[in-house]
Amino acid sequence: MTNFNAITHAHVWVLDHQEALDFYVGKLGLEVKADHSRGGFRWLTVGVPGEAIPEIVLDVPGPPVMDEKTAAQVRDLVTKGATGVAMVLKTSDCFGVYERLRAKGVEFTQEAIDHGYGVDCGLRDPFGNQIRILQPKTRG
Repeated sequence: MTNFNAITHAHVWVLDHQEALDFYVGKLGLEVKADHSRGGFRWLTVGVPGEAIPEIVLDVPGPPVMDEKTAAQVRDLVTKGATGVAMVLKTSDCFGVYERLRAKGVEFTQEAIDHGYGVDCGLRDPFGNQIRILQPKTRG
């Protein structure tokens, strides 16, 4: 048994903070939870409106977290979509969310489909990160 009681933060590499805000807040409808800068480092998090946790850290690869050579490799992997699914966002209306986001110009990799376990779809953020939207099947 663990002593943990919550997941408070998850992490996504982005290539530009303003473009990330335009997408995650402007298009997906998440809200800024924290935005602090100090010494060239920016701590920027977003999350579901009205929910305290988890927060998603939108982090640009580079110093002071890593050297420039490593940052270039991370940027390349993100751009290729090679970092795996960055997150799954839960909804009660996957078909509706799919249509609304598509109308906003969001790039989908898979349309909303009923898979039996629920309805889900796939999209990419402007940097290449893979995101899933899931409407789980209700039990009972």
